[in-house]
Amino acid sequence: MKLSVVIVNYNVKHFLEQCLNSVLASAKFVETEIFVVDNNSVDGSCSMIKSKFPQVKLIENKKNYGFSYANNQAIKEASGEYILLLNPDTVIEEKTLKTVTVFMDEHSDAGGLGVKMIDGKGRFLPESKRGLPTPAVAFYKIFGLSKLFPRSKKFGQYHLTYLNKEKTHVVDVLSGAFMLLRKEVLDKIGVLDESFFMYGEDIDLSYRITLAGYKNYYYPETTIIHYKGESTKKGSVNYVLIFYNAMIIFAKKHFSKKRAGLFSILINIAIYLRAGLAILYRFIRNIITPVIDSLVILSGFLIISPLWSEYKFGDENAYPHDLFVFAITSYIIIWIISLIFTGGYDRPVKLKNVYQGIITGAILILVVYSLLPLEMRFSRALILLGSAWVVLFIPLIRLLLHFTKRSIFKVNLPGKKRVAIVGKKKESSNLVSLLNNNNPKIKIIAFVNPDEKESDSFFMGNLSQLDDIVKINKIDEIIFCIKNMQSQQVISTMLKLNNSKLDYKIASSDGFSVIGSNSISSTGELYNIDINSIAKPENSRKKRLLDIFVSFLLIIFLPVMVFLVPHPWQMIKNLFSVFFGTKTFVSYSRSSAIDTSLLPKLKKGIFSPVSALRKTDISPSLEERLNLMYAKDYSILHDLNIIRKSWKELGKS
Repeated sequence: MKLSVVIVNYNVKHFLEQCLNSVLASAKFVETEIFVVDNNSVDGSCSMIKSKFPQVKLIENKKNYGFSYANNQAIKEASGEYILLLNPDTVIEEKTLKTVTVFMDEHSDAGGLGVKMIDGKGRFLPESKRGLPTPAVAFYKIFGLSKLFPRSKKFGQYHLTYLNKEKTHVVDVLSGAFMLLRKEVLDKIGVLDESFFMYGEDIDLSYRITLAGYKNYYYPETTIIHYKGESTKKGSVNYVLIFYNAMIIFAKKHFSKKRAGLFSILINIAIYLRAGLAILYRFIRNIITPVIDSLVILSGFLIISPLWSEYKFGDENAYPHDLFVFAITSYIIIWIISLIFTGGYDRPVKLKNVYQGIITGAILILVVYSLLPLEMRFSRALILLGSAWVVLFIPLIRLLLHFTKRSIFKVNLPGKKRVAIVGKKKESSNLVSLLNNNNPKIKIIAFVNPDEKESDSFFMGNLSQLDDIVKINKIDEIIFCIKNMQSQQVISTMLKLNNSKLDYKIASSDGFSVIGSNSISSTGELYNIDINSIAKPENSRKKRLLDIFVSFLLIIFLPVMVFLVPHPWQMIKNLFSVFFGTKTFVSYSRSSAIDTSLLPKLKKGIFSPVSALRKTDISPSLEERLNLMYAKDYSILHDLNIIRKSWKELGKS
């Protein structure tokens, strides 16, 4: 066996499917065996592999033992002359496996090899080639010198940014996303160090290869797509802790005690610095818009109040200061809470939700005002004038912030994303009907023929004309139908266009998922054509509000309910669990024969879609269909109907 490909998967089924399709296409040119080690995924990855890729050797772990452990499981069973460690969120070219194995055959000094990687927008990923993270290199990286002076041989060592990315180089460190290893070298130096749960194992292995007298090569003659960050959320504090602790493990293992100590100090500084910044950034990101809204509301009342007071009473300070502060603070709190519950802070911003929040808040303020004693009432006229200010200026400020181009302020403006589909006529037609049915914000502008020799009036042009098609028609996104295209065509097209404003996505061969990535620092992006509407933020919010409202009402009527519902103590427990959010009224049917792993996650429910049928002889297949329908076509009216029909079962455990 020439080559063994090892892929460790954890809950990235759709990315894995495209990865395997690309590997199988490339494996036609070199004798290859493929291993997938699944680390206890719950997204149906294993079922997908068994049904679509029976030739793949699947290892199913019942626990996530980490990246190194999983790779080692497959390496121990592999029979290839070379071992390729490959991330599931990658797409390789048809020539990739043949090209890299030929290079290794011709370079007996090569212990490992990495390739040129690009992200989902076609941009070069700097981790394709890296230097050894010595204390000095780590210092330059942590304190930003490597970014300030990328062409410097001294400061640019972390990503070797001073080396030409289009030429082959001997490098210190290979990326674990694509790491080709000579099996006889692994037999000498050992497999991956399982002290590294995730991250750092590629640095450790690369270093051990060089210590054994072999070389690591960066080889850019083939390019792969790496949807960077899909398997892990790189902006999280957890990522910072795991990554930098892996660096400490590496330093203690390979550096002298003195150097390891210095390295540990630097890394601990980096951990606190980066973790603190990550927490601060997330906090600011979450509160900045509510803070801006609060300032807009406050400024409105500060402007309107003295003007109205002067007009009404002849004195701009007629309202008592303490009452003014109490009233305005209360109004701000009510409006912000209303905006939260109506989706006014969802991203991207929907102005419809913003207006709903403002109007709901104004109504609540007027209702509360009418219930207050006379001495605590502020001014109904000021409430109405303030509401007019809020209705006018909060949406206006949101629109102005939108034009700062910051993602947190993005407004979902009227208009549709202009899309070009590259693919054969049949696949393109199938995809467009599915996209139009499920993605109303998409407008198909052009069809592009991947076969430059074939002419058909259905297409606006072919691949060689794609650049002009994009410019003339102001295309925002290109979707490649991969079924009848080569990965190499897709990758070379992305590199050729080199357009940072374009988004790229790839439709799976079965046409039921489309994946891509819009940012070098973001996770991979995925949308299923068969949309699960219950997973939408607005539906999750509606469901939670319904739970709170209905459970509150039923708790009020508990003195009556305890005589009507069997097992009243369990009913009381259930109602308070729903009110405080540990349960929901309606969730999936969860018998042992039912698989809900492919559905959006829901809390445990008191009732299920089956409850409304009032039958006991329900087949598992019908239960699964009802679960799927509930997830796809969620409606609070459906929940209310199930609760209405099943309320006597509120006491079930």
